Amino acid sequence: MKIDHIAIWAENLEVLRSFYTEYFNGNSGELYHNPLKGFTSYFITFEDGSRLELMHKDGLDRGKTEILGLAHLSFATGSKSHIIELTDRLRADGFSIIGEARTTGDGYFESVIADPEGNIVEITV
Repeated sequence: MKIDHIAIWAENLEVLRSFYTEYFNGNSGELYHNPLKGFTSYFITFEDGSRLELMHKDGLDRGKTEILGLAHLSFATGSKSHIIELTDRLRADGFSIIGEARTTGDGYFESVIADPEGNIVEITV
């Protein structure tokens, strides 16, 4: 069994779509739009076949919605040097670095950043 996709509610689909395609090499599908429900979404597919669904619905208000659940996404880059390189690139491009590249107490080498809408993304080997 495998996870088919993970979905994120987005305030700005285009900003998140650009972020995940540019920095994590995702390929974007076409925009889906259901005008009756005020719903739009993109599926971003990554080289291993995993997918991320970015969703927006008219009237969604992050400040009025209490959500428990997904804590973070994690992308494996394949090497420590790529983690450092990508983290530095994201920093230079103005994104928030929440945790610098390091070996964690449980032995993982990772950095932690926030995407354009504040979703937590771990970058690991």
